[in-house]
Amino acid sequence: MTVKVEFFFDLSSPWTRLAFHNIQPIIEDSGAEIIWRPFLVGGVFNAVNQDVYAARANPDNRKFVHSFRVLKDWAALAGVPMNFPSEHHPVKSVHAMRLCCALEDDQAALCKFATAAFEAYYGDQRNLDDPEVLIAIANDIGMDGAALAAKTREQPIKDRLRANTEEAVHRGAYGSPSIFVPYGDGERMYFGNDQLPLVNRAIKLKSE
Repeated sequence: MTVKVEFFFDLSSPWTRLAFHNIQPIIEDSGAEIIWRPFLVGGVFNAVNQDVYAARANPDNRKFVHSFRVLKDWAALAGVPMNFPSEHHPVKSVHAMRLCCALEDDQAALCKFATAAFEAYYGDQRNLDDPEVLIAIANDIGMDGAALAAKTREQPIKDRLRANTEEAVHRGAYGSPSIFVPYGDGERMYFGNDQLPLVNRAIKLKSE
């Protein structure tokens, strides 16, 4: 039986950038299937985790200062460029995540675009809140950026992003990435890059 792993993500999250990279060899080695699920992490925060805004507002917050240092260590360990934070942080990601939703039914294309967008934001410090930047990123990887941008203005795509976000919250998400793995007769949710060993364990348990 192929284990299906759902990866709810927002491009604006640096920890998601790492987890997106680091989960892929786990999926490949385990024979599991990953389903990329775009959502809006700001919507999740507004619904169930508003404390994150207060923490960000305090520049002396020890947890945040430490987490940024550890983020760079994780990036170095993974060999992932992490030119972060930039002048655009925290970036509004609604345009980017709608574009991801426009690609959700083509998982390979979604993964390709997300890979390029992560590199654009965390490598080149480009502004993912700028529709023209998103169009350029899509064009650079052989997609029709203008057509995808047009889809982001359509109500079904807006509704899909909202529905994905509400679904994630309903299933227990409180941030990005939220990773759901079948477990026993139900599922387990794992959060962030550092819980990927637990994701790997859950996949193996379900595969036995």
